[in-house]
Amino acid sequence: MGHVHEKPSEAQPRRRPLNRERVQAAAVEVADRDGLKAVTMRSVGALLGVEAMALYRHVSGKNDLLDSLAEVVIGEINDACAALPAPPDPAAWRARLRARILTARATLLKHPWAPALIGSHGTMGPAFLRYIDEFGAILADGGFTLDTIHHALHAFGPRALGFSPELFQPGAPAVEEMGDDEEAALAELAALADEYPFVARLTEHLAHEASTTLGWCDDQDEFEFGLDVMLDGLEGRRG
Repeated sequence: MGHVHEKPSEAQPRRRPLNRERVQAAAVEVADRDGLKAVTMRSVGALLGVEAMALYRHVSGKNDLLDSLAEVVIGEINDACAALPAPPDPAAWRARLRARILTARATLLKHPWAPALIGSHGTMGPAFLRYIDEFGAILADGGFTLDTIHHALHAFGPRALGFSPELFQPGAPAVEEMGDDEEAALAELAALADEYPFVARLTEHLAHEASTTLGWCDDQDEFEFGLDVMLDGLEGRRG
């Protein structure tokens, strides 16, 4: 009696071929689940069911992987902004820019590790340049000069991408890695009330909603306050 050969469809399913995009997606999943510090070649390989060495065909190492993740997240921001409804009035720059920046922030809130990564791994890839190109075009449509747009890009800094630089920061770069550090830092500052009375008074007043926070003081209310102040100031420079 001859051997019965299994048809390909009846055999074990073929493993999807590994590529750079799958490696990046797995690294994002690890970061979302366990934080940026958990992203290693070994942890990403484990999620994909391969040895870490198999990843080196697609990324040159951990730094290359992290560099690429910044572009992946900014690419997500671009896609989200592209889905915004077309503006009825292209000259309505303030509403357009505000919607774009808050859309970027909503994307980052899904990946709270991303601001620290973007800040440390550069922002000059194609995805970032596309974002800035469209950001500047909105201002140009609104009647701003090239000089003013250039100044505005520097003034906005990371706010253009939906997060703000931290003035008050007890150490950790992203909220999910902070743990109880915020409470400990606030307690330490409160204990110094005699030496720094206003800082102690301010810290007693601080309260942030963790689900809308991308840093120690970078919560949604603080971010929108700063964004609106900058947009108001920019209006005075138009033309």
